[in-house]
Amino acid sequence: MFESEVYEARRRRLVEILHEKGLASGLVMLPANDEAPINYPDNCYPFRQDSNWLYFVGLDSPGMLAFIDLGDGSTTLYADGITMDDMIWTGSCPGVGEMASMAGIGSFNPLERAQARVEMALRRKEPTFCLPFYRAETKGSLARHTGLSARQLEKSVSTLLVDAVIGMREIKEEREIAEMERATALTASMHQALLDQLRPGWTGHEAKALVQSVAEKSGLRLSFATIATIHGETLHNHSYDYVCREGDMLLLDAGAEAASGYAGDLTTTFPVSARFTQRQAQAYDILSKVFSDATKALAPGRKFLDVHLQACRSLVQGLKEIGIMRGDPGEAVAAGAHALFFPHGLGHMIGLDVHDMEGLGEDRVGYGPGMARSPRFGLASLRLAKELKPGMVHSIEPGIYFIPALIEKWENERCLSEFIDYNELEKWKDLGGIRIEEDWLVTADSARRLGPEFDKSRSAIERRRSGE
Repeated sequence: MFESEVYEARRRRLVEILHEKGLASGLVMLPANDEAPINYPDNCYPFRQDSNWLYFVGLDSPGMLAFIDLGDGSTTLYADGITMDDMIWTGSCPGVGEMASMAGIGSFNPLERAQARVEMALRRKEPTFCLPFYRAETKGSLARHTGLSARQLEKSVSTLLVDAVIGMREIKEEREIAEMERATALTASMHQALLDQLRPGWTGHEAKALVQSVAEKSGLRLSFATIATIHGETLHNHSYDYVCREGDMLLLDAGAEAASGYAGDLTTTFPVSARFTQRQAQAYDILSKVFSDATKALAPGRKFLDVHLQACRSLVQGLKEIGIMRGDPGEAVAAGAHALFFPHGLGHMIGLDVHDMEGLGEDRVGYGPGMARSPRFGLASLRLAKELKPGMVHSIEPGIYFIPALIEKWENERCLSEFIDYNELEKWKDLGGIRIEEDWLVTADSARRLGPEFDKSRSAIERRRSGE
């Protein structure tokens, strides 16, 4: 948690922005997350606080509310202190007054008084505002504590509030960047540990366990469910029931989360053997060039959509050189031929969420005014497209995937055969999938990698796999 002044300043700025948008009065309702039971009330999933709450309040405890009064700019915390029974089972914790002070909040009340405050606002004809709900339990809890119906809460979801929060959270403060550097550094250690230690005969469960143990030994947790698979052609493969064998490649997509909630997110693909096979090496070298071209294209003022399309053209050029694709790369990308091998977007925002703020609406976060998501296969999965600004943090994660069922479908339909040599492609169908990912910060005049340099060139990967 940062200093109390940080949260106080953020809430003050939120009020200023909403005033500029014409909201002079009303009540912004921010709920903390509650515990989430797995199969009965006392057996819960590991607690993860709501990211908007972390940004504006910072307290990492469940079951609280904060109301921001747009009229006078004040914030009130609504929370209950622990009972003696709570203390016996879970230990002592700061009192409500102390927690309010930690968040820079001067006023606090028991949760049971939240409804009276909402009723006062309604009597005064003051509107209530809240952010979209991604947990049904949160909406239910807020309804119980405020007396508002589910319909009233849905009507309280404000696009003006959503846009204000996105505008603030998308530009990272120096303190946030420092936290993300820590998360990314540990993430790199997780990847390097598996890269150094995995051997033929390991199961996916062993690979996953090693990655998780590196994070937990540092007292941190994962920022999302680990992808560790020899079937990288399945983009989000969470199956670990396999055995690593000579000739396989393992794709690891994993990230650590700092204690403050900020995420790291990297992907590494490497051979289970000491070296890539000839075809694996060719594909990996093409992807490395795509990755390099994409990162060189990053700059403030440039649309991420354009960087994505440049990466796609680079991919087509590489695939042309090994005979899988043909024709003009620009024309092939315009027609969507590249999406057979690269069916997702180049990257996404990262921050307090590994896909930052997507709970507020993926298109509102990733697309700027006047921009609309393309319905075309491949481009439809581009999460970030808008103009880059200094302070934005996002992933760069190109991939090459050979998805047999998709290849067969396109081939049977003779889809875009003017750009794809299906006879040559037949030799590559069993290659699997390769992805390279790093986290990048947009600076005043260019962009830079977050975290320590982690050499993912083919030669460096093979040296580590050989123990050199």
